[in-house]
Amino acid sequence: MEATAQSLNVKLQPFRLRESSELVSAFERMEQTHIEAIETGDDPLSTLNAGAIAALAARGRLLSAGSEDLPRAGGTLSYGVDVVATYRHAALFVDKILKGSNPADLPIEQAAKFQFILNLKAAKALGLEIPPTLLARADEVIE
Repeated sequence: MEATAQSLNVKLQPFRLRESSELVSAFERMEQTHIEAIETGDDPLSTLNAGAIAALAARGRLLSAGSEDLPRAGGTLSYGVDVVATYRHAALFVDKILKGSNPADLPIEQAAKFQFILNLKAAKALGLEIPPTLLARADEVIE
């Protein structure tokens, strides 16, 4: 992310959280430093607090990107691994191991299915005009 941001002349400002009680103060610091957008990870803290993060981002008029839970909770968008497909695929490995395969002999695989989720209502609230080509590429559009 840092290399891409640098090539686009975008400045990244990390705001690390250890617990959900730090959310409000983090967003207050973001407002003071004039942050325009946020990106959250798919860690448990972000996932469990997706609704609060989406609400705080909306209140601060920030574009918000993160795990699939974020746009479903009112955030702007998500692009990443299709978690359900990944878990289903993991079941194949469990089956092979239970049938006697040595885990060390199984191939390492990377996720093959990614999904793009766009919350159109959140984007419009920020005054963003989403091009039809981008809308067409979304796997899920929340209106």
